[in-house]
Amino acid sequence: MRRGKRGAVLRLAFAAGGALAALLAAACGQAKNDDTTSVERGRRVYLVNCTACHNTDPALPGAIGPAVAGSKRELIEARVLRAEYPPGYTPKQPTHAMVALPQLAGSIDDLAAYLASVPPR
Repeated sequence: MRRGKRGAVLRLAFAAGGALAALLAAACGQAKNDDTTSVERGRRVYLVNCTACHNTDPALPGAIGPAVAGSKRELIEARVLRAEYPPGYTPKQPTHAMVALPQLAGSIDDLAAYLASVPPR
């Protein structure tokens, strides 16, 4: 491969790698230095991590999980980080299907902001 062509290929590979790293960081809740709001970051975290079980519209029940719109931060933290309920909370469903997602510890505030922004139905 000629020098000019190889340089262009390398620049393209680095650009693609950088774009992939940015997407992964955003999906994991690590990219907080951009100009998006907490609600938007929480929406992204929710869509990437929660919609396998909960509805894409958090005000509606999902295939496995209940509607979660309007959930309080205390509940979100307990459920997401420890798969527990806060003291005195009565679950909407008697199942214990949810697993802990401790990798989202840095995104709890954003997730809570998003779910608080969606009115329950």
